[in-house]
Amino acid sequence: MNVTPAPASQPAIQARGLVKKFGSFTALDGLDLTVARGEVHGFLGPNGAGKSTTIRVLLGLMRADGGTVELLGGDPWRDVVRLHRRLAYVPGDVVLWPGLTGGEAIDLLGNLRGGLNETRRAELIERFELDPTKRGRQYSKGNRQKVAIVAALASDVELLVLDEPTSGLDPLMEAVFQEEIAREKAAGRTVLLSSHILSEVEALADRVSIIRRGRIVQTGTLADLRRQTRITITANLDRPPTDLSDLPVIHDARLEGTRLTGSVDPDQINAAMAALVPHQMSALTVSPASLENLFLRQYGDDSPDGPGGGAGTASDGVVPHPAAAGGTPS
Repeated sequence: MNVTPAPASQPAIQARGLVKKFGSFTALDGLDLTVARGEVHGFLGPNGAGKSTTIRVLLGLMRADGGTVELLGGDPWRDVVRLHRRLAYVPGDVVLWPGLTGGEAIDLLGNLRGGLNETRRAELIERFELDPTKRGRQYSKGNRQKVAIVAALASDVELLVLDEPTSGLDPLMEAVFQEEIAREKAAGRTVLLSSHILSEVEALADRVSIIRRGRIVQTGTLADLRRQTRITITANLDRPPTDLSDLPVIHDARLEGTRLTGSVDPDQINAAMAALVPHQMSALTVSPASLENLFLRQYGDDSPDGPGGGAGTASDGVVPHPAAAGGTPS
């Protein structure tokens, strides 16, 4: 690329206090988001929370009503053309040119960016089992996603912005996708990954940000977030307690026959083990919080936040040209 990358110490994405309103509905309400260079950053939240609105602001496809944002050291609204040559975007519902073949679409998208690595292009086409000779109108949803993924991963760019990229892919292709993102991560490429597949984010992300009602409510590494969440334990006891109140260190304790389940604060694991020793444990399972646990801790049984339009609904009112973003955001 001809563009000189910004210093490694400068975040790839830095958003502070972002505000975006649609009439009386506030989609982004003072959102702060930092994505370090070279990391895979998971971006989580249900439909309506503000994920896709955030991504559109970051891509310069929508202007924020307040706050500041820097993308690769530039202003995504003023420098949109220059910055789009340094990034690749894969939306959750890719729209292709109906008359172009998949291979032609890949080449066009690559040329609009920093160029394509032809060896990588061929490798990815094979790995994703994509027929590049079919025209856009002939592709299924999953194959349209493959075209955009191949074009993004084969492009000579610094930043990958992926918004539900595996939508429509079968489990085998999802596994291939995860392997390829892990490869990009090892090569030092920066990835912002928005996904409903929590296991995908858990497997790939260095850090995670959870968005709720247009604000980041939790961010950090999975280890950091797990330290804030109780650990699940399951124990088989040869001498079960007659009164669970005798185990105050174990929260939500339940006893079914000789099987005890409950949760423990991370700093109370040793105390819990000591409390269980007199009851003669014959088996013990300790399970740290999964990303799903962390997510549900924030959302529980909440319905999607706000009237549709907070995150990628038609009421967002933005349909960028496919050439700008590899398709129309979902």
